[in-house]
Amino acid sequence: MASEKPGARRLPVQRLRAGLAQQRLQDWVADEVPVALEYNGISHAVMLATPLDLEDFALGFSLSEGILSAAHELYGVEEEASELGITLHLQVAGEAFARLKERRRSLAGRTGCGLCGTESLAQVARNLPVLPGGQVLRREAISHAMAQFVDLQTLQQATGAVHAAAWCSADGEVQWLREDVGRHNALDKLIGALARHQVDASQGFIAVTSRASFEMVQKTASAGVPLLAAVSAPTSFAVATATRANMTLVGFARQQDLVVYCHPERLALEQDTAPLPYHHAH
Repeated sequence: MASEKPGARRLPVQRLRAGLAQQRLQDWVADEVPVALEYNGISHAVMLATPLDLEDFALGFSLSEGILSAAHELYGVEEEASELGITLHLQVAGEAFARLKERRRSLAGRTGCGLCGTESLAQVARNLPVLPGGQVLRREAISHAMAQFVDLQTLQQATGAVHAAAWCSADGEVQWLREDVGRHNALDKLIGALARHQVDASQGFIAVTSRASFEMVQKTASAGVPLLAAVSAPTSFAVATATRANMTLVGFARQQDLVVYCHPERLALEQDTAPLPYHHAH
């Protein structure tokens, strides 16, 4: 096994089988560090994340949280590591910084947050784009995409501790994939990668290895992606949000199985036995 693996470290462990100590060895453990995001010198948030693809994370988080309206409002990202964690120094356009300062003023004096960054129930569900219809995907595209995760999740293979989010073309080819200990972080990294590389995300779908929470739906919709497929279940709030955004929401996407929770018109659910090709992801 390689002596170095980005996003993980080797630690001494003692392995037990059937309750009996078997051996002492070195095992890969996923990195999780505090990552602080500063905008034009003002600290805004601290996330626990895997320190990989942090430029993608900075951009994707800023877009999916509504701090940036477009990628061009981010002028640059500088990464500073210390004993306490990593600080991402973002330089953003004046318009974006003004929006951030207004949000921070609305939070002044509050002592707790279940959904940090919101001041009222009305702000929990931001105004999301109503996604256009038209494109119909074969249901096999989803199972084809999910089948590729095993080979593409290299950090998960080593540690067993991380989630992945992938953008897939309409035929189910995984084109971009990002991993992180946090499912929201993995999705933010993916959204950032798509934006940085100017991918037309509306022409495919996103697949995730986690449950489909409200935040995952909201972030996917904010990226203009019309379908989210999750390996696990959604929540009722996630279904309601996807319905409102005209997004197709799929859960329990495992092998040939799936459950469609809303807007099934984007999926051709009849079986098609034609094979789909395989390509490598970024």
